[in-house]
Amino acid sequence: IGGDLYAIVWSAKDKKLYGLNGAGRSPKGLTLKQMQAEVKKLGRTDIPPYSMLPISVPGAVDGWFSLHEKFGKLAMADILAPTIRYAEQGFPVSELIAYYWALSVPRLSPQPGDFSGTFTINGKAPAKGEIFKNPALANTLKILAKDGRDAFYRGEIARKIDAFMQKEGGYLRYEDLASHRSQWVEPVSVNYRGYDVWELPPNGQGIAALQMLQILKNFDLKSMGFNSAASLHTLIEAKKLAFEDRAKFYADPDFAKIPLQGLISEAYGKERAKLMTDKAAQR
Repeated sequence: IGGDLYAIVWSAKDKKLYGLNGAGRSPKGLTLKQMQAEVKKLGRTDIPPYSMLPISVPGAVDGWFSLHEKFGKLAMADILAPTIRYAEQGFPVSELIAYYWALSVPRLSPQPGDFSGTFTINGKAPAKGEIFKNPALANTLKILAKDGRDAFYRGEIARKIDAFMQKEGGYLRYEDLASHRSQWVEPVSVNYRGYDVWELPPNGQGIAALQMLQILKNFDLKSMGFNSAASLHTLIEAKKLAFEDRAKFYADPDFAKIPLQGLISEAYGKERAKLMTDKAAQR
């Protein structure tokens, strides 16, 4: 609920593929100079992963309601009811979730807010199979079920987020939440060996997969054999090349000029493929 949302939805009724970018923006009051100054105060050269600084507007809730408005049939209260029930009555935590949860507790407990009170049981992460309840989340979802998305972005929840941020030195404000809107975007695709593969354009990172496919179509992966050293080497190198472009070009299109069609073109994939050798890494 505090994160972002991206969706690609096929509408059989319209015979159309829809793309929704539900990512939240950075706070309007946090300028580049301010961010650089904050990072410098922390003795770092990058934005810390756990602090007030990397927090952007939570876009997920607006994404839910945007999708529901265009495609939904059931009442939102009915859709949220099972989640509210699990939050109130609890659910047995699965093994993998329990593992990562245990790693998160020492990492996130020192951060501002009542992480331990909300996300631990007697100060510890829930163990595999242990019943975990989150009544506070249930209460939030009940408000959304009753009052809609504006309760989150313009109502009491937005005001509580604003107050918390100001108390803890964060930059997210009520105005940032109130002005947030998801964006309907056109998905982009490449054809890989007869299959059209679709992703959302930046600011997300989905087109990295399309870039990899345009590189990989220049190699005969089948002849290399599944999971062979040669095939793994080829896949890894294609990913490294795509991620190099990701670091250089992928950004918010409102603030950066992204050569989108060029990056996912077959011709560019062929050029990038020439940078790869056939020497698999040896240990």
